[in-house]
Amino acid sequence: MRDVDIARWRLRSQHLVWPHAGSAGEAVGSLLAVQAENPSQVAWAVASRTQKPDRADLASLLDDGAVLRTHVLRPTWHYVRAEDIGWLLDLTGPRVRRVTGQQLRNTHGLDEPSVDRAIAAVTEALASRGQLTRAQLAEELRERGVGGSKQMLVILLAHAELDGLICSGRVVDGEHTYALMAERVPTPRRLSRTEALAELALRYFTGHGPATERDLAYWATLTLTDVRSGLQQVRDRLDSFEHDGRTFWHAPAEAPREPQDPAGHLLQILDETYRGYQDSRWVLDAAGDVPRTRESAIGMALVDAQLLAAMKRTIGRDHVRFDLRPYRVLTPSQTEALNHAAGQYGEYLQLKAEITLL
Repeated sequence: MRDVDIARWRLRSQHLVWPHAGSAGEAVGSLLAVQAENPSQVAWAVASRTQKPDRADLASLLDDGAVLRTHVLRPTWHYVRAEDIGWLLDLTGPRVRRVTGQQLRNTHGLDEPSVDRAIAAVTEALASRGQLTRAQLAEELRERGVGGSKQMLVILLAHAELDGLICSGRVVDGEHTYALMAERVPTPRRLSRTEALAELALRYFTGHGPATERDLAYWATLTLTDVRSGLQQVRDRLDSFEHDGRTFWHAPAEAPREPQDPAGHLLQILDETYRGYQDSRWVLDAAGDVPRTRESAIGMALVDAQLLAAMKRTIGRDHVRFDLRPYRVLTPSQTEALNHAAGQYGEYLQLKAEITLL
């Protein structure tokens, strides 16, 4: 087993190569959660995993509440199916909520009663007026005597999301709105902690595998003890192998031994191929060409599951341009694969696509 074999396998597990998911909902469900700070770029991250990429597919799921954009797993937004949000928040929310609680307390000077009053004001506003944007909620809070900076409001809303009180509403004029979780998901699926750990382990290693225990602990903000508890319950439904001094877990299958279709991918750095791992992330760069520093680019160009260039996407009136800064000299076949990836992305956006090498 080589690093590149693992990286190729992950593309297949994540539906970025054949076989693709049948729909956006299937793609999100297969991954369990998809990191989603940048809605326009993550929309492609989901669509590129489907058989027929269509912007309306995910958009309709978000409007209907079948898929939610909310804080879960880590202190950041994710897309999660409504049927999974209840048990997943129960499992991962408390540890992440400690982070947002510390930020509210230490950075913004809010004690627990102040936080409770502010969140009560948020839920009261949503109950009386329905789904609201962040700016509308800020106005509602001011009228209720709750002040604070924009950053404080961001953290406060995340804190309420992690508590399962609010989540995403419909997108209005391109803006994210908030809604009461009880209205969007009136009967959330609940699991015992033991059941939730088992389901998390099975679905993560199936949808992201091969991966390590530490990869999952990072991804879900859980302890290794928790991860091992879940894994112990489902290990008979998974396979594993040893590589580079670590155990990699995955759904039963044979490793791909050659390049897959499509060969090239243009994705955000927040994509699950990168952010879905920490312990074994760098199977994406078997040659060791990418600097192991804080990411300086917001996008990446992959060919045959290897990170070959930093990428920046720029959308114009009638075109989309991908500026690539290669980490090594690209071969003609690699450039061709990336041109094909750009064409697919452009077709999805209904724009002419072009690539520039910097």
